[in-house]
Amino acid sequence: MTQQIEIICVGNELLIGKVVNTNAQWLAKRITILGLNVNRITVIGDNVAEISAAIKEALSRKPQFIITTGGLGPTFDDKTLEGVAKALRRPLKVHPQALKLVEEKYRRYVEEGRIEKIELTPPRVKMAKLPIESNPLRNPVGTAPGVITKHNNVTLIALPGVPSEMEAIFDESVAPLIKKAAGDVTFYETEVDVDGIMESDMAPLIDRVMHDNPYVYVKSHPSRSGEGKPHLEIHLSTTAEDSTIAKNRVSKALIQITELAQSRGGKTRLTKTK
Repeated sequence: MTQQIEIICVGNELLIGKVVNTNAQWLAKRITILGLNVNRITVIGDNVAEISAAIKEALSRKPQFIITTGGLGPTFDDKTLEGVAKALRRPLKVHPQALKLVEEKYRRYVEEGRIEKIELTPPRVKMAKLPIESNPLRNPVGTAPGVITKHNNVTLIALPGVPSEMEAIFDESVAPLIKKAAGDVTFYETEVDVDGIMESDMAPLIDRVMHDNPYVYVKSHPSRSGEGKPHLEIHLSTTAEDSTIAKNRVSKALIQITELAQSRGGKTRLTKTK
């Protein structure tokens, strides 16, 4: 059974529409490619009670991983670790290794001439306060380290909200954990464009393909071509413990959906295979 992951994105800026939640899309894509399934994405504000409630609710579903983004910085509204601590009933405490990582970053900033001296002010020390029994994850790009902790059989990982920092920590420290958990599971996908068929007419054809290929997920994405004619992007994907099996599954479904679309007068074009 494929292991599940939940993503919790924290930030008022996401809820008021000031910032597009690209972190969720990026994480979901990377996790899927690595072989695990994202089964829920939650967005909440910078509120300790809300963060705690979301984490406790996620824990009750017992996913293998919970990944949070946002709220690890030095400002008053960076409250993610407070929420994690509340959910896990663990106090926050300055972690020596986390403090060392923060100090090393400010030392580098001095060397680069970005600041004049190293001063571990309370807001800077705040980034090194972790729930007890947690460990920091090195931030190759920014200042605030990521955080990893275990609760029962769930691995909880907190990542910064700045996309470049989140991506860097994920690729360096989190992706290897997910790949290990996925084992030999391989994700394979392809996409075919279909012109000249309405989505409502394509729906029963997709149902047939999914019935005949139970391990392949098929999803249509409608749009309009430049001439105003119906245009569909048909996405096919699967996961399997062998890359050849995964590819063969999708290829079989692709041939069937293409033939069915063409039999209804549609024009098809393969656009992506990965």
